Amino acid sequence: MMSEYSQRARELVARMTLEEKVSQMLHGAAAIERLDVPAYNWWNEALHGVARAGTATMFPQAIALAAMFDPRFLEEIAGAISDEGRAKHHAHAAEGDRDIYKGLTFWSPNINIFRDPRWGRGHETYGEDPYLTARLGAAFIRGLQGPDREQLKSAACAKHFAVHSGPEDLRHEFDAVCDDYDLWNTYLPAFKAAVDAGVEAVMGAYNRTNGEPCCGSQTLLVDILRGKWGFDGHVTSDCWAVKDFHEFHKVTDNAVESVALAIRMGCDLNCGNLYGYAVQAVRDGLLTEEEVTISCERLMVARMRLGMLGAPENPKYTSIPYDVVDCAAHRALNLDAARRSLVLLKNDGTLPLDASQLKSIAVIGPNADSRRALEGNYEGTASEYFTVLEGVRHTAEGVRIRYAEGCHLHKTGVSNLALSDDRLAEAVIAAKSSDAVILCLGLDADIEGEEGDAGNEFGSGDKKTLNLAGRQQHLLETVTAAAAGKPVILVLISGSALAVGWADRHVNGILQAFYPGALGGLAAAEAIFGKFSPEGRLPVTFYRDSGDVPAFTDYSMKGRTYRYFEGEALYPFGFGLGYTRTELSGLRATRQSVSLTVRNIGELPGRETVQVYVSSPGQKEIRSLCGIGKVYLQPGESREVTVPLNPDAFSRRDSEGDLYPVAGPHTLYAGLSQPDKRSVALCGVEPLQAVIED
Repeated sequence: MMSEYSQRARELVARMTLEEKVSQMLHGAAAIERLDVPAYNWWNEALHGVARAGTATMFPQAIALAAMFDPRFLEEIAGAISDEGRAKHHAHAAEGDRDIYKGLTFWSPNINIFRDPRWGRGHETYGEDPYLTARLGAAFIRGLQGPDREQLKSAACAKHFAVHSGPEDLRHEFDAVCDDYDLWNTYLPAFKAAVDAGVEAVMGAYNRTNGEPCCGSQTLLVDILRGKWGFDGHVTSDCWAVKDFHEFHKVTDNAVESVALAIRMGCDLNCGNLYGYAVQAVRDGLLTEEEVTISCERLMVARMRLGMLGAPENPKYTSIPYDVVDCAAHRALNLDAARRSLVLLKNDGTLPLDASQLKSIAVIGPNADSRRALEGNYEGTASEYFTVLEGVRHTAEGVRIRYAEGCHLHKTGVSNLALSDDRLAEAVIAAKSSDAVILCLGLDADIEGEEGDAGNEFGSGDKKTLNLAGRQQHLLETVTAAAAGKPVILVLISGSALAVGWADRHVNGILQAFYPGALGGLAAAEAIFGKFSPEGRLPVTFYRDSGDVPAFTDYSMKGRTYRYFEGEALYPFGFGLGYTRTELSGLRATRQSVSLTVRNIGELPGRETVQVYVSSPGQKEIRSLCGIGKVYLQPGESREVTVPLNPDAFSRRDSEGDLYPVAGPHTLYAGLSQPDKRSVALCGVEPLQAVIED
């Protein structure tokens, strides 16, 4: 049965000429004044806040939001983002500004699997686990779009479909080859969950997957997305990806053939300008006008769902005031997100620091006073920022703060004409002169990110190794020695895992902040001084060395991520410490859920993340996350927590993508971490076990 909008879109498109239809299939869609179709720019971004269009609440980067392990909270954050997007859209439109980044079609979330820590764009994702990514991606989509798909608050877009995670410098020509098992059980589950959540749009990837360009793939777009999954939204290309068909992938001979292939396979919208050749493709017989019509109709339906093109507007959305943009309530939500995303990786008992016992603190490092290190990529512009240095000044009032940059983020020196390590002596002086040291190292999105946006000696935004960049390791070792027994706390600000084994052995505490958003420096300082107990958990594995992971270009999951890595991680997926202590008891398990009692036996309140993993005999995966739950407890408080399990926990998908049951018995592990020896040794609490028989 045809929906109301489908019928109205069909009637509208039937009145368009071929040229007018094609004009609607470019991201900068032209106005058709005679049909009352205004111009519309489809390209907007909302990865962790409304991006690239001025002031907006700038939440922690996606990888940091993933560390919260909390789909409900992420949905609330996405709701705030879409409120701001709505308000900005209507306010700009009222001023006649319908430019790029001002629309309601957000090309977020990025639900690719962060399979390799060297990938520069991994910080845009929700980590390395398909189940966590699926849960978080679906929550973000629901938050952006609202409860009614026929009356969207904004339109989400799941990207990049599919099997896409670097290398960035090869993405326009690369063929990501994987077997059916990895395709269906690692790379596609999050996209299936996005479709099930009602996502309006899907973006194809730049690369080929198993020989087919993703934006023109019969397998991905026709057989799976629309055929098997029944997706009825629209598909967009990645930006200028269609020209890669003939320029780099060499699957077509020219632009006309590339456009014909993409549209024929159901890629409705072209980010770029190549679809202008669609008119010639029809005239040359490479494409039918009906195929163009179908794509144009899908795009008109999307605009109608957003309350455009004469469709009834939703007053709940059109009346959102501009004052909501970066408002006090959203800044409070942002600070809460920054606090909850921090992952405490090491604490020998030194943390939290007691500011009342310190006369001076040295805050050192290239990321100590860097706004860029807060932001991540696809960022907006906040009205207020707190770097770590500013956060320490704000939190440790009355304490003398000494600041030293220490070194450049990735170069050998800071000032032109100076020798290497030209800021090192200043850092040593600050460390020797202070009672405690807070070292801020890592990366930022200028050197870790997307090809074309981030480029340096690390290679188009990717990392060649997992080591600290530039002279940072030397700074770390030199300052730690200079501190001579004083507390040394390392704050790692990066979008990906780094090999910090030396720091693990020598500093007193390590706090992983990822890219923590505009207020992230304040949250980090509050954590260091015990204003709250950290609760973040790693959504990725921290390996000990670059040699722990297979070749970057190998898309087999063997040896990758916690599900397949057989070595010992430095910090495993799911790991994170707090300032309180927790006791587990009374596990009861079924195929649908587990229940257990969680008790806070520490002296501080805190929120715990209950994680459930399953191991089944004879399976490729060592174990898989299949349930997550959150509980906040006061000291001495206990509570029974029930965690629903992934309905597919005891199944896998075959080469056709159909579920089949796996043989048991299945061992469930419910606790605060994975059940491996390293995780248990680090967090000090062994997960409870239950066996589910067939």
